[in-house]
Amino acid sequence: MPAGVSLAAIATVLIPVGIITVVLRQLPFSFVKWMKDSEFFSLLGLMMPVGVMTILVVYTVHGQAGAPGGIWAALLGVLVTFLLHLWKRESALSIFGGTAFYMLLVNVVF
Repeated sequence: MPAGVSLAAIATVLIPVGIITVVLRQLPFSFVKWMKDSEFFSLLGLMMPVGVMTILVVYTVHGQAGAPGGIWAALLGVLVTFLLHLWKRESALSIFGGTAFYMLLVNVVF
């Protein structure tokens, strides 16, 4: 141990940190019954995936201006992802297919 640091000082910090960590991780599981019947959480479950994906797409496309392939490769990747999702309605296929198309554009075409 470093000079001036005792085992008691380490325990004084680590024990409360450990307790708080466990309690914070347990909280969502403690409120499952209350959350299942809540209209608010049902609405969040419906709207959040769309909102998160929208934010991720905008952030990704915006960040690609100076990247290899530029913004056009990113926009084409988003378009392919969207079209695959319209065609099959399968998230895994859409995400992996769009990503593979984008990587092909960046590494082979552009």
